[in-house]
Order: sequence, then structure tokens, then C-alpha cells
Amino acid sequence: MSIIVEFFVAPDDASAALALQTGPRRASKSLSVGNFDPEDAVVEWECRLAGGSFEELFEADEPRLVAGQDDDGCVVFAISPRLSAALADADRSELKDAAVSRVAQRAEDGEVIDTEIAEAILSDLAALVGSARRQGQGVYCWVA
Repeated sequence: MSIIVEFFVAPDDASAALALQTGPRRASKSLSVGNFDPEDAVVEWECRLAGGSFEELFEADEPRLVAGQDDDGCVVFAISPRLSAALADADRSELKDAAVSRVAQRAEDGEVIDTEIAEAILSDLAALVGSARRQGQGVYCWVA
């Protein structure tokens, strides 16, 4: 489990990578959320909203690491174009269904997630992605 999770908008991978050590302080738009595994979450959301399977995403190296090492240190990874499109195009009921599905999947592993919080995170992320896409930018995640 990570302690700090922040989704943020950046124009490109190089700009996003600058957030590695200090977080996305310069990002004009960001979404701070707490204490969950965002890499697992984006994989589950992409499978649910855009189709495909965990195995396909794993083989495609999604989510794509932009900076850092995935060894319990800080990392920055990119939200895939496919997930970005799915989030931007999803309606409220699709986002709710994806959040409820994630809550149920995590419950099978003994992890308790509040459904309302899960829905709020996914809705807020969809709004952030929509805004970023309108500006021709990407969404990234900083994990510390």
C-alpha cells in the first residue's frame, strides 16, 4: 500500500517525471487521494471500462512506468490512452459500476474500501482526464 497517491496532468512523460522526488507540486490540476494501490486500481478500471484482461495489460507493460523504480520507492506512471479514453467517455453509471466492481474485487482479498469513496475517486479522476484531454495533455500518477 502506498501512503500518498496523486493523479496529475502533465504535457508529456519528461515533464511528469520531474514529479518523482517532490510530487507534482507544479501541476496546475491534480487529484490527491490516499492509501491504496493505484497501479492495481488502474488495471482493474481499464479491464472494466475498456475491456481486455489483466494478462493483456501486463504484456503491454501497463501501467507504463515513467520514472522511478517499482521497489517500494516513489514512482510516476502514465494512465494509458485507452483508459483515458474510457474514463473520458464513461457516464456516471459506468463509473459507479466500475467503482462497485473494484470494491467487490478488493473485498474478496479482505480489503475494505468504502463504496462512496471509490465512486468519488473514479468520478474525480474521470473529470481530471477529461480536462487533460481537452488540453492535449496526459494524466499521470505519483506514488510515494
